[in-house]
Amino acid sequence: MAKPNSRQTLIDYCLRNLGAPVIEINVDDDQLDDRCDEALQFYQEYHGDAIVRNIRKHIITQTDIDNQYIDIPNTFLSVNSVFDINVEGASANMFSIDYQLHLNDIFDLGGPYGGGLINYELTKQYMSLINRNINGIFQKIEYTRHKNRVNFHSLETLKNLGVGKYIIFDGYEVIDPDNFIDVYNDMFLKNYLTALIKRQWGLNLIKFEGMQLPGGVTLNGRQIFDDAKEEIAKLEEEMQLKHEMPPHFVVG
Repeated sequence: MAKPNSRQTLIDYCLRNLGAPVIEINVDDDQLDDRCDEALQFYQEYHGDAIVRNIRKHIITQTDIDNQYIDIPNTFLSVNSVFDINVEGASANMFSIDYQLHLNDIFDLGGPYGGGLINYELTKQYMSLINRNINGIFQKIEYTRHKNRVNFHSLETLKNLGVGKYIIFDGYEVIDPDNFIDVYNDMFLKNYLTALIKRQWGLNLIKFEGMQLPGGVTLNGRQIFDDAKEEIAKLEEEMQLKHEMPPHFVVG
């Protein structure tokens, strides 16, 4: 299949790139699966097209409160923020800064006495900064990908919200290729998996180096292995220079 749409069709495509079925590719099926997993993992962790910013809602349970952490899907690479989206009622919101700002100032955005849209945007950013530093109960969180959970350092964080309340996780999530099969047709992924299989093929043949087959043909697994290593190095450099998302950092 010219356009792979599954793991197996992707593997078959890469084998044909290496010469199959005209040439026998001496790689075991389990090795092919391992190299495919390796290629997908590298692609999902570094390629910008495999990562999407996403939000997920969660209903707080008593178990969450007791544990002081919330389990999240293992497809998340990072969690940037956690938000409380619960609204207690319109009567309480009438006295909020947001409500008063809209009530008193929004009609003046384009008027001669208003600050205009720029002033409004700066004011909103300033209010958001105040809220994050004073009322930001969700700023003291810890997320480690291999734990697949968000830890809350404050004992009262989840308890104050209560069971049945909603919170939202904002972070970066990898695209599941089984749900979005176009991932299998990504050009970088096809080239990278082909190089990984080629390296495995050469590694398997190295132990037969110098062995002469009938007809005078000599196996040269070392050359296949070295060529594949060079191709992999070039592809990984291409990933860093062209496709990788910028690293996250904090300026303080």
